[in-house]
Amino acid sequence: MDPEIAAALALLEAVDPYDLAAHRALQRRQYAAAQPLRDPAVDVDHLEPDGAGGPPVRLRTYRNLATTEPAPLVVWLHGGGFALGFCEIDDDLCTWLAAQVGCHIIAPEYRLAPEHPFPAGFDDAYRTLEWAVAHADELGVDTGAVVVAGASAGGALAAAVCQRARDEGGPAIRFQLLMYPVIDDRMDTHSMDHYTDTPIFDRSQAELMWHRYLGDERTTVSPYAAPGRAEDLSGLPPAYVLTVELDPLRDEGLDYALRMIREGVKVEIRHLPDAFHGFDGVSPSASLSQRLHADFAAVLRGAVQR
Repeated sequence: MDPEIAAALALLEAVDPYDLAAHRALQRRQYAAAQPLRDPAVDVDHLEPDGAGGPPVRLRTYRNLATTEPAPLVVWLHGGGFALGFCEIDDDLCTWLAAQVGCHIIAPEYRLAPEHPFPAGFDDAYRTLEWAVAHADELGVDTGAVVVAGASAGGALAAAVCQRARDEGGPAIRFQLLMYPVIDDRMDTHSMDHYTDTPIFDRSQAELMWHRYLGDERTTVSPYAAPGRAEDLSGLPPAYVLTVELDPLRDEGLDYALRMIREGVKVEIRHLPDAFHGFDGVSPSASLSQRLHADFAAVLRGAVQR
């Protein structure tokens, strides 16, 4: 394991993954105690649902003030096993990307499981995309340069949003960025079998995640819940897929990327050895995290400027 990110693990506050209330409370405390990144080039704000043309859910917005023309739009979907997180949780990364790429980012506060199982959170993510494109003029965004991005469970939502947009002739998506994504509820890969005690996320937590999101009485699973179940991946937007070595999700992410390639989708795969799931959130100042985020900025910049 990379020594910088390994050292950061010792500073983490332990929490029982089965105690959802405690885990959510810990996230809120950690966010409140953090010193968020501030950049004068980026306006960070909220939009609230108002039932009168406003967004479908509460949104965190990151608007690059230096852009005079309609800016590229990034819909950012946070991770958290479909049960954790909130729209502000990736403030630092979203602020930094908005500044570096010259884009506007919106991060929806999609509904969480188990109180709101599939398809609630997914529907919120897709409705956010539709709303943003429909209100492009007032948001100041370019509907020809739309990116859908997500980390972990947010990666599952991002991949599924791209599938639904293709299937239904929905908003045009130029690019998808999938960051160590959740892809398949069947959990039958080598990495899922092998990584039963990895930091942050392991097989038992993956089982808990799917239980919360889909319940135990499922007989069929929609590809919009588990994107790897889609029979056809052709016609999807070009993609960047990040996987990391010490992650039970590693192989399903790689398999999904390779399937897209075989079905004609342009895909860039980035695989990092010596890293665990969510490492960059645990240690954002580590050299490996800084290199990865710089890569994200370069990839997004190239995607929206084509």
